[in-house]
Amino acid sequence: MTLRRREFLRLAGAAVALPAVSRGALAQAYPARPVKLVIGYPPGGSADITARLAAQYLGEKLGQSFIVESRPGGGTNIATETVINAPADGYTLLLVAPANAINATLYEKLNHNYLRDTAQVAGLIRFPNVIVVNPSVPVTTVPELIAHLKANPGKLNMASSGNGSTIHMSGELFKMMTGTDMIHVPYRGGALALTDMIGGQVQVMFDNVPTAAEFIKSGKLRGLAVTSTERSHVLPELPTVAQYIPGYEASAWYGLGAPKNTPVEIIETLNKAVNAILADPKADARFKELGASLLPGTAAEFTKLVADETEKWGKVVKFAGAKVT
Repeated sequence: MTLRRREFLRLAGAAVALPAVSRGALAQAYPARPVKLVIGYPPGGSADITARLAAQYLGEKLGQSFIVESRPGGGTNIATETVINAPADGYTLLLVAPANAINATLYEKLNHNYLRDTAQVAGLIRFPNVIVVNPSVPVTTVPELIAHLKANPGKLNMASSGNGSTIHMSGELFKMMTGTDMIHVPYRGGALALTDMIGGQVQVMFDNVPTAAEFIKSGKLRGLAVTSTERSHVLPELPTVAQYIPGYEASAWYGLGAPKNTPVEIIETLNKAVNAILADPKADARFKELGASLLPGTAAEFTKLVADETEKWGKVVKFAGAKVT
């Protein structure tokens, strides 16, 4: 009887230890095959560039291919739900963007709750937008723009890359904090909006720094200020909006997310790799070419950023009355 009891205890102990051993082995083996990084945007934009740089550096760091898969549509919801419904094994990741925070309030009906249904992995980069005006608008500073808008309510058109985009929400936050009015004109992408900005069909835009910078430098558009709390090294001559409107901040950011219940060990492996990449001078220099600052930190810190942004932009969406059914 004693021997049987000892054997039972030995086997029971081994059974309890097995999950921990399996998890450890899983983390050591990961990634054992190519990893898919899904983005909710078409190729060629800042999201695509960021995803491809991240995929390249992660592949070098972890010794496996990271393949970018573009699934645009539905305001990035198609890509998000692709990842949410994928196996929670670390082989399908999402490029997380402000749209994931904005859509929580923008859409009346969603098949998912982003924060509930995903696990955040790591932040990557953040970059500001910039207020640009067509040269025909008689303003050169943010105070002059505010004065002009108050003297001419509803007379200027504000372009964006789409309803609920960070470009749109940056403008709505500006309107909310200054008590001004502009007519929102959404486009199907930033490139079309910029074309009409240059042509004068629309007059104001809160565009991403990487795409607007060349037009500012060539004089086709006039830059007034950047929307981050610090000046941009790409447009160092421009002040920040916050210099004139205390508390104003609006920026685009990207990070990595995974399906809910992805093993903690895999999240930690990816987070460690991302932070090592962000500490690499080569990657730092390449991201800075995009006008970006880096977002190193833990998975918990990136989770807090997404939660904070969800709350912040929810208020702006409600103020703007923007809805997508």
